[in-house]
Amino acid sequence: MLLGGLVVLSILTFVSLTQGMADISLRSVVQAIIAPQDIADHQLIRGVRLPRTVMGLLAGAALAVSGALMQTVTRNPLASETTLGVNAGAYLFVVFGMVFWPAILHQFPLPFAMAGGILAAVAVYSMAGGRKGSPVRVALSGMIVTLVFSSLTSAIILFNEETTQGIFLWGSGSLKQNDWSGVAFSWPLIIGGIVVGCLMARQLDVLSFNEETARSLGQKVGKTRLLAMLIAILITCVCVSVVGPIGFIGLVAPHLVRLSGMTRHSWLLPVSAIWGAALLVASDTIARSFVNAYGELPAGAITAAIGGPWLIWLAMRVSRKISASTGASTSMSVGGWRSRIPYPVWIVLFSGLLVIVWLISLASGNMYISLSEVWAIVMGQGNDLYRQLMFELRMPRVLTAVLAGVALAVSGSMMQSAVRNPLADPQIVGVTSGAGVGAILLLLVFPHLSDWMPLGALLGGVASAAIVYAVSWRRGLNPIILTLVGIAVAAAGAAFINILIVQSQLLAAPALAWMAGSTYGRGYLEASRLLPALLVLLPLAWWLGRRVDLLSFHDESSMGLGLRVRRTRLYVAMIAVLLASLAVASVGAVGFIGLLAPHAARILVGSHHRKAVIISALLGGLLLAAADLIGRTILIPKDIPSGIVVALLGAPYLFLLMFRSTRSGS
Repeated sequence: MLLGGLVVLSILTFVSLTQGMADISLRSVVQAIIAPQDIADHQLIRGVRLPRTVMGLLAGAALAVSGALMQTVTRNPLASETTLGVNAGAYLFVVFGMVFWPAILHQFPLPFAMAGGILAAVAVYSMAGGRKGSPVRVALSGMIVTLVFSSLTSAIILFNEETTQGIFLWGSGSLKQNDWSGVAFSWPLIIGGIVVGCLMARQLDVLSFNEETARSLGQKVGKTRLLAMLIAILITCVCVSVVGPIGFIGLVAPHLVRLSGMTRHSWLLPVSAIWGAALLVASDTIARSFVNAYGELPAGAITAAIGGPWLIWLAMRVSRKISASTGASTSMSVGGWRSRIPYPVWIVLFSGLLVIVWLISLASGNMYISLSEVWAIVMGQGNDLYRQLMFELRMPRVLTAVLAGVALAVSGSMMQSAVRNPLADPQIVGVTSGAGVGAILLLLVFPHLSDWMPLGALLGGVASAAIVYAVSWRRGLNPIILTLVGIAVAAAGAAFINILIVQSQLLAAPALAWMAGSTYGRGYLEASRLLPALLVLLPLAWWLGRRVDLLSFHDESSMGLGLRVRRTRLYVAMIAVLLASLAVASVGAVGFIGLLAPHAARILVGSHHRKAVIISALLGGLLLAAADLIGRTILIPKDIPSGIVVALLGAPYLFLLMFRSTRSGS
């Protein structure tokens, strides 16, 4: 593995130096390194391409070592800088510094990235239950933290378009370098961190035992874990501050080395560094090989496209070690109180709130319309200008928001039942990103068929769900496998969306607004697409209620009661996929509605599915309508995407939910 990695790395390094807009031969590359001359090709190689390749070597090695350290510290095979949210946290704080303290960030970028990375890692680690957290809990917690931090980052970028201009490519993970400054800043920290990690090899080996054994061997477990995690976060944040968030290298490279039988850290860390560097340079080489045809592609998107299938395979491998009883126990309990208020009262209450939000939305905007005037218009009277404004602009937008919110909430309720996990929703298990890929791909390949975008989203969502269920089918649609494979598909889908947006040269702000989920400019066309689907699918979701209730038991118990578990889980998921795909086609990738609304409904009316699905629908419509109202009125004339508002409002609740889940599980 060591010699093979060095050979592969050497070959890829020279190949990387030949790729780019200018056609340069391998002979010129060798001459530029050994005997440079004052000619254009040699200046290009030594001033632009060589810094980029060296930065790729450093970043790949750092991310691989970081992943190996995190997996050892957490004793979790799915831990990495991506799944622990370190990339997302560091990226958020770097963007924050770029907007508010650009001079300080330019001089000291590392403290910003470190603060974000540490905050994200602590949040994920705590939410997942610390050292007792299962792989699926860590993956879900990391996904939620990443989504929240990404929404915050998108909000900052959208509010400061001029300051953050050109950041989209870097934010997708790009090795592009204009000089040696990035390498000069990062190499002492990265090399120093890797060396310190290698010097800790014996202590890290002892951590592989259980905690009692490690302590009996004289290991200071707490200090060793803290130091190793700080090293991992440090070298990751150094990379993010220079090349942006590049994911999955820290997941793939250490596992690739471990497959060869290496477990001792004195070999694992340096060999992982070599293969991590090779993987990142290879990804960047692939990205640049299309530069003449498609333009610059982000290396981070290529690594995510490679890492997604790897995570699927890894999830299948991890699942073999999980017995049936262990698998059942990973269904998370979130505790909480049970409301004593009757079910009909909740229906009346939320219906009334929805009507109130609807009326306020019709009245609010750049031009305020009094509620009395709104009522007069509804009754067929009132000012003609106000009537046109209300019925042609505001009414279809609010109607679309309510219908999309209902679709996402019911989809989340069905999805959580299918995977038997209250922390799953269409975005987390890959349906939303698949629908996004389908919609954008249709717009790029067939731009004249923009009216058929819902069909593209539907096909994309169905395709991603088909991948998840095809992979999970042999394991009886085990909830753990469904969740982990869904996370992998979501990551790969997000990578393809980034590639498509960069390739099509869409402006960052509109692209981010669509990816975050926006009801801006939505009309009766979107509402007319959603309404018939809801009229068909909502009764089906309600009708499956008794079967869905049985899914909450262990699979053996459900089958003993006569339920065809696999078939029922498939039917439930199909309804969830269709609803989520249609919602994405109408309002973009709005997240968290499918997670928040169903959980709140279960707190209010219990686990009775038929009651919960109705309350979820009302809550979903209310949440997205309220988010739309806040987004277009709080910073008039700016319009904040509804998905960002939902994420900002829902983040505290999600963190509370995960902490309560941890406490309940313990």
